[in-house]
Amino acid sequence: MARASGDPRLSGHPVPEKTAYGIDGWPFRAPAEGARRPTRLPDGQPWPRLRILTAAADPSRLTLASVAMQDYPEHRHDIVVPGTEANAVSALLADPLTDAFLILPDGDLLAPGALTALALDLALSGATAVAGLRVLFTDRVAGLDAPSLTGGETGFEAMGGEVLWARLALARTLGSRPFDPARTWVDLTVQEKHRIGRPVLLRSGQPADRGEGLSIVSLTGTGTVGGAGVAHRRLSEALALSGHRIAQVVLNHSPATAEWTDRFPRAEAEIDAIAPDFVLIGNVHGATRSLDAVGRQAASRPTALVLHDLFALTGRCCHPRDCTKAERGCDAACPTPDEYPQLAPNRIAPMHGRKREVLARSGGPILLANSAWTLARSQALAPAETVTRPVSLSFPTGIFRPGDRQALRHRLGLPQDRVLILVSSVIVDGPDKGFSDLREALRAVAGPGVGVVAIGRLDDPGRFGIANLHAPGLIAGEEQLAAWYGACDLHVTASRHETLGQTPIEAGLCGVPTLAYRTSGLTTAVIDGVSGRLVDVTPGALTRALAALVADRDERERLGAFARIALESRFSPAAAALSLDAILRERGLVAEGARAAFTPAMLGHFPFAADRPRGAEGTVQAPSSPLVRRLRRTKQAILGRRMPLVLRRCLYLASSLRRSAV
Repeated sequence: MARASGDPRLSGHPVPEKTAYGIDGWPFRAPAEGARRPTRLPDGQPWPRLRILTAAADPSRLTLASVAMQDYPEHRHDIVVPGTEANAVSALLADPLTDAFLILPDGDLLAPGALTALALDLALSGATAVAGLRVLFTDRVAGLDAPSLTGGETGFEAMGGEVLWARLALARTLGSRPFDPARTWVDLTVQEKHRIGRPVLLRSGQPADRGEGLSIVSLTGTGTVGGAGVAHRRLSEALALSGHRIAQVVLNHSPATAEWTDRFPRAEAEIDAIAPDFVLIGNVHGATRSLDAVGRQAASRPTALVLHDLFALTGRCCHPRDCTKAERGCDAACPTPDEYPQLAPNRIAPMHGRKREVLARSGGPILLANSAWTLARSQALAPAETVTRPVSLSFPTGIFRPGDRQALRHRLGLPQDRVLILVSSVIVDGPDKGFSDLREALRAVAGPGVGVVAIGRLDDPGRFGIANLHAPGLIAGEEQLAAWYGACDLHVTASRHETLGQTPIEAGLCGVPTLAYRTSGLTTAVIDGVSGRLVDVTPGALTRALAALVADRDERERLGAFARIALESRFSPAAAALSLDAILRERGLVAEGARAAFTPAMLGHFPFAADRPRGAEGTVQAPSSPLVRRLRRTKQAILGRRMPLVLRRCLYLASSLRRSAV
């Protein structure tokens, strides 16, 4: 047996230098971009000691090179005689110096950063086995796939280098049974195995022919602009990258009529003409205050409603905050009927009943929860008959990526010598963003050497009371937004009401950790001690934690490095597609057993891909004119965030007249 312990040389088998690493059409950048991994795991423990096993009389030089270039010194690469793999695995399972192992068939190559991503997820998840994506390659990328949770393959090479196995846990599971990778994967429980949404392996070959994908309609209330709209668009794109045919349909482009509109003949006729296999719905409250249109779709075809907020579970609001009425039944005593999405008090109880009736129907829509907290809220507030399933939101992980911080600051005109704290939201001082807590914490640390970057709509920047404030406003392009994230040192939010929280994930993908309250969906968006810090919702807690992180550069950099690795595995387009694939399989729309498959374009959504698409533009509304901002500030000074019923009716009448005149 020949061995290599983190050494790029193997006796008799020279390995190419990094500058020579690659072949014609090579799909990866080499070396991989991004910060080097921290020296220890997030909990302070050493990284797992890995053994990689390859059976070959004369192993491929590129296979050896792909292992040597992993930047994972705690590994040993063993080359064994073909046919002796079973004996070698038995020896591995008995080796106390091995924490986990991976079987890498000769000719296969590990993707950049594969060992670090697999090892970190193995440590964080506590799983027995962790699998990543496999890139299939001929003279170009032919496709990507991932093992099904229900298997369907056999043999040592059928499921090889994309799976990392925890030695002790696997030994306990196997007992005296022989180890067969594919068979063992199938036999593990769902809790014992985990999949990450990033490529870990390159294999020569073509993907299996799985025929034409599904026809899917992505339905939104008023389009895909703004936080929830962007989230829904990205989910739809993840489905397209899985080979499905996606059609975008909008219920209504006139938000002023939403309170009094429940039928959408043009949009619903468009869906009927498409006759889709599946409808994915989200963010409808901009077009209607009911779920009637959702119910009609669910009565006709498999339908899922994404809980980008809790609107589907209440009488009218998106975030009940401290109100508990939704648990007993929303009614006219709603404390915020004039806040968006507004609804006349006397209509709130009937509307809540109508929503519950839609959700309770046999064959009603599946609810998709984007965080553990949202899943729990749905199970508590939805009718008992309602099915709720988890879903991972999708983020463009090839766009939101770490960059050269100093170069980004130079490009954006930001100071080089300050710790820059980022706050980001579509509406920075919105009622659910904890503005007073945020302002208090920022004022406590801002000053010489510390500045603040506020991205989003902020009609009156002076409300912060901070001298070193940079307020670029709303940024509609993903690449430009990623540059602003990457130029900062730390992201902070004081929000208490998020079903997930997209900005902590976008920041983390750019290598910037987040400080947030330990509440709502933020407990999923921020992995405490890994991608940032969570603090209790108590007076002064956010201020104290912010001051500590501002003073601790090493801790910020450590958290930022882990954030990139962990969040890429959980929130890439592939991770989102895998979670949606599970829903489609449950509904019988995708065959069980077959690998989850992706188009070649999926690879471009990772920063180590040789070719990457550009980010989306127009993700938020165009900035308001100075006059509109002044009018909005005047209105808020008089009415706050409220929109009285008489004013709503006037806007409805004006909108109706405009439409009738067209």
